[in-house]
Amino acid sequence: MTRTPTEPGQDHPAAADVLPAYASGGRLDRAVGLVIAAIVTAAAALLWFAVAANRPETTIASSQDAVIGIWRVLYNSDAPGMSTILTAIALALLAGAGLALVERRIATTSRRSMNPGNQPLAPKVIMAATRGRFAGEVTVTVLIPAHNEEASLPQTIASLKSQSHRPERIIVVADNCTDATVHLAREAGVEVIESVDNTKKKAGALNQALTAILPQQGDNDVVMVMDADTQLDDGFLAGAVARFTGDRALMAVGGLFYGEQGHGLIGQFQRNEYIRYARQMRRRRGRVLVLTGTASLFRPVALRTVAESRGTSIPGAVGDVYDTVALTEDNELTIALKSLGGLMVSPQECTVVTELMPSWRTLWNQRLRWQRGALENIGAYGVTAPTMRYWAQQLGIGYGVIALGAYLALITLTAVSLETWIWFPFWLGLGLLFTVERVLTVWKGGWKARLLAVTLFPELIFDMFLNLVYIKGIVDLSFGRQASWKHLAHAAPATEPFLQEA
Repeated sequence: MTRTPTEPGQDHPAAADVLPAYASGGRLDRAVGLVIAAIVTAAAALLWFAVAANRPETTIASSQDAVIGIWRVLYNSDAPGMSTILTAIALALLAGAGLALVERRIATTSRRSMNPGNQPLAPKVIMAATRGRFAGEVTVTVLIPAHNEEASLPQTIASLKSQSHRPERIIVVADNCTDATVHLAREAGVEVIESVDNTKKKAGALNQALTAILPQQGDNDVVMVMDADTQLDDGFLAGAVARFTGDRALMAVGGLFYGEQGHGLIGQFQRNEYIRYARQMRRRRGRVLVLTGTASLFRPVALRTVAESRGTSIPGAVGDVYDTVALTEDNELTIALKSLGGLMVSPQECTVVTELMPSWRTLWNQRLRWQRGALENIGAYGVTAPTMRYWAQQLGIGYGVIALGAYLALITLTAVSLETWIWFPFWLGLGLLFTVERVLTVWKGGWKARLLAVTLFPELIFDMFLNLVYIKGIVDLSFGRQASWKHLAHAAPATEPFLQEA
């Protein structure tokens, strides 16, 4: 299951029931981690009991018996019963199809909604409000939140100025900077807004800037928020503007991100992860999981509506576009827009290159913030139609923690306890299929990505590292431990962009 910080079924509720959780005080808060842990543990226990109850007699057929050092290697041709295999396949297909149908039903209902009270950003509501009125050509105003970003900011601005469709305005939102960020921005010829007495990190700085910018924006004057450590691939803005021009009901366009070069093995782990996420988004035909903070564009009406709805139909302080309490403000804003009926897309022509974490400590801090933020967001919104996909994602990750942990523990226990290693051809076959899938999903990343994927176990260990982050996030949230937003001091970025093989 994709972790994004990356991407189950029942009938969609009536429009009046779309936003009950926050408005009725149904927030789960710290209990969200315990709820998820309880559900996935119960599911794993039920599966274990079901398998144990139907366990066949174990017979080790010594079709081959070789001696390697002190280990004897035996081969067991036993496989699970056909009924067990078919049940597992049916459950997997049912879960996948159920989730897809629910997502489709929710999207369809949102598109058809004409209830401006509950879903003021629904396509039909927006189209009705703008019918017969020309709002001018689409323009782009870029906001770059920056806290001590002197190392990466010049490349970020350069990538904007080199776009085939250049933005009309570029504004660096300098938040409590103590380095040369402001000087470099002005030297590059862009505008600068410096935050005033901001203690709310990135979200607070952006709220201050948007308070000044949004009143000036027309319906087609889209606002782009872009991280200071990101470079746009050429064609990003042209593709996004074409999307907004062709669909007046479109509220937001998100980017697909790839990792910069460098940082050795830990960098390749992250690049493979991002390549798989982008591939998943392409297969979803751009249906958004998260409007990534690396680069996303919004219509002003969407941001204004979010600010007006805070504290009533969605969490947050009235007047704020970004919820300053949320650790992952981009994920929270995505859920807010979906809750208000907003239509959004992450098209494959809108790609960016983003910074990678250079060490295990910085990666741990980043992913813990993402994971903790994702849990807090669904806890704040509760179980609603727009959040069902996010609940399913967290439940899937939680179940994967148990499954992968049990698998690695069993292999380790077998290796240290027995002199005899038993190969099961059936499970070897499944493992081969899994390996092929891992390689194919990173194929565009080049030979390094493929080599890492084919070795399999290093990536499984990396997945287990992320699982530990997940567990830590649940524990911290459940015990009410204070979360922190750690800023990474950036080194000079790679000079060559990340290139995918054709």
